[in-house]
Amino acid sequence: MLKGPLHDGIVIPGANLVVITETDLTGNRATSPEGKRLAAKRRNTVDPLALTAGDLVVHDQHGIGRFVEMVERTVGGARREYLVLEYASSKRGQAADKLYVPMDSLDQLSRYVGGQAPALSKLGGSDWSNTKTKARRAVREIAGELVSLYAKRQASPGHAFAPDTPWQAEMEDAFGFTETVDQLTAITEVKSDMEKPIPMDRVICGDVGYGKTEIAVRAAFKAVQDGKQVAVLVPTTLLADQHLQTFGDRMAGFPVTVKGLSRFTDAAESRAVIDGLADGSVDVVIGTHRLLQTGVRWKDLGLVVVDEEQRFGVEHKEHIKSLRTHVDVLTMSATPIPRTLEMSLAGIREMSTILTPPEERYPVLTYVGPHDDKQVAAALRRELLRDGQAFYVHNRVSSIDSAAARLRELVPEARVVVAHGQMPEELLERTVQGFWNREYDILVCTTIIETGLDISNANTLIVERSDTFGLSQLHQLRGRVGRSRERGYAYFLYPPQVPLTETAYDRLATIAQNNELGAGMAVALKDLEIRGAGNVLGVEQSGHVAGVGFDLYVRLVGEAVEAYRAALQAAEDGQTVTTPEPKDVRIDLPVDAHLPPDYIASDRLRLEAYRRLAAAADDAAVDAVVEELTDRYGALPEPAERLVAVARLRLLCRASGITEVSAPSAATVRLSPITLLDSAQVRLKRMYPAAGYRATTSTVQVPIPRAGGVGAPRLRDVELVQMVANLVTALQGKPQQEIGITSASPAPMTREERQAR
Repeated sequence: MLKGPLHDGIVIPGANLVVITETDLTGNRATSPEGKRLAAKRRNTVDPLALTAGDLVVHDQHGIGRFVEMVERTVGGARREYLVLEYASSKRGQAADKLYVPMDSLDQLSRYVGGQAPALSKLGGSDWSNTKTKARRAVREIAGELVSLYAKRQASPGHAFAPDTPWQAEMEDAFGFTETVDQLTAITEVKSDMEKPIPMDRVICGDVGYGKTEIAVRAAFKAVQDGKQVAVLVPTTLLADQHLQTFGDRMAGFPVTVKGLSRFTDAAESRAVIDGLADGSVDVVIGTHRLLQTGVRWKDLGLVVVDEEQRFGVEHKEHIKSLRTHVDVLTMSATPIPRTLEMSLAGIREMSTILTPPEERYPVLTYVGPHDDKQVAAALRRELLRDGQAFYVHNRVSSIDSAAARLRELVPEARVVVAHGQMPEELLERTVQGFWNREYDILVCTTIIETGLDISNANTLIVERSDTFGLSQLHQLRGRVGRSRERGYAYFLYPPQVPLTETAYDRLATIAQNNELGAGMAVALKDLEIRGAGNVLGVEQSGHVAGVGFDLYVRLVGEAVEAYRAALQAAEDGQTVTTPEPKDVRIDLPVDAHLPPDYIASDRLRLEAYRRLAAAADDAAVDAVVEELTDRYGALPEPAERLVAVARLRLLCRASGITEVSAPSAATVRLSPITLLDSAQVRLKRMYPAAGYRATTSTVQVPIPRAGGVGAPRLRDVELVQMVANLVTALQGKPQQEIGITSASPAPMTREERQAR
């Protein structure tokens, strides 16, 4: 017997059996609840397999270097993998300096994002330290501004929404798809924020087509259940029209009045909607920036939903910002603007990230190349053969009709229609509605389709003159296709006779490379890299961003915010507080600690595991990585257990202020910096009579004990790591800590079982 999902009904005459599925009854296809979650990645971390020779990276302690290669070295009998980085030569006329970064220190690296290519840092010099100090000084001002905004919001009286009503559950159960794991998490977080007496300010970050709208629908319905009004702000009239249909369909059957307000709305209806907002008869209004005009008054506004925030102008954003102190605000974005990212990562605005693609969603096959009429005709015919529709983007209104005429000649059997923003509102609405209803096969249009348009039957996109578009525009356009079970195709074309500019080449290369599901964040960061940070963060900060890279800059802002908060709290308590800069911990011991290729065969998955261990902030995070590895690949082999022990030792050293643990010879271990009181020095001599302590350099040197009697080999691997951990805890006067694998592991899998997984 085979077990699996049945998507369509079947008739079995011999058994007198008719099977009817949910699809037959509701028209919506049911999906299986098991969702495949994409790996949650730290923003812009270094993936060694994605690096090519010459790429710029930032090391937290050593500055900006250039990636050379990935190598494997055996030192003192211990095998480890390293990234080789090239830095500026410390002496004129000599070869560049090289830094070997072990895989367990990958958390110290981030890709450089900052516009123009910077000069490489010098190893051991003070330039990098000075650059970071200047950037820290600059971000303190931002931290003060962000914290005051946060404090103002925390102090503002907001409306605490009541728990879900039975109607809420009924409306949510009518959703025609199975929610993804991340969708459910985001919905829970939004509802939790709404039920607090502090105004919500949450960002939902998810790629195009990942189900952000459903989260907004549920939040809006919850607000209406409490007698509040909801404003849904969208950047384009087409998106307003589509959201109006979606919200109306989802809330049909409940006493909720949903209206639209955009340039598609005639004068009489606009007046009626505005009057309805004032007297409370309109519950949910979906509109463009017209909602922000001074003539609009609300009876009891409780929630503002902002879709695609990056598309609104500065004045509109300021208006939205003024609302944040007293109403709940939910912002949705596929490629968040850096300022939003900055505030979210600094903890000022809450962020929910949707990384799970919808069930049975495939990446859009992307082609970048010169324009060729034969290829265009073949692509359109292939779409028509599967009864699909196509978008053809021509972004010049003056010549869009001639482009449509050319397509009619190339594919005479196709029904071609034109749509652009300068058409009369009624005609534009009728045209898009006709395309929605499959009255036309090809929509020749400008970028008005860029934001949010959802036509599941249109799965081929052709973009003329793609060299003239911005990177986020290209990504948004590609998001219009591949939104159903059918495979989507995107063709980004440029004139064969016109040479591409360097910027255009970079954009098109990026869109071709980042074609997997959930590539929005990578595209946003690459866009920032190509344009330079000054265009988006303001001139004042752009120099500091260029100096340290955007990733490190945002982390500095986060640290400054934490320091500012701690200082405010300490001032209230009549104390002073200092927050030292977090240090890297270098552990260089004769320990064969690595993830063997026969344990995790895939290089990418193996390096992802290295990165997760390196970034673990506490023992619980290390345990989570161990649990996941054990679940996916079986019991950890000995080299992997040693790697986990080294990760735990790093956490212990970081908490104790120790930044270096090394074995200068096969017989000794050195720890620094460490300051010992007289009592601790006595304890050290009692434990290891031959140990030495230098107060001038804050260094402890201890002989490595032997594993047995005289002539036996000295401790190494996990036993050596445990010995160092015991030494650190003893000198700190703390109880000993077991740093090996503490949880019971299942029986090891065979290699065939691991490959089957």
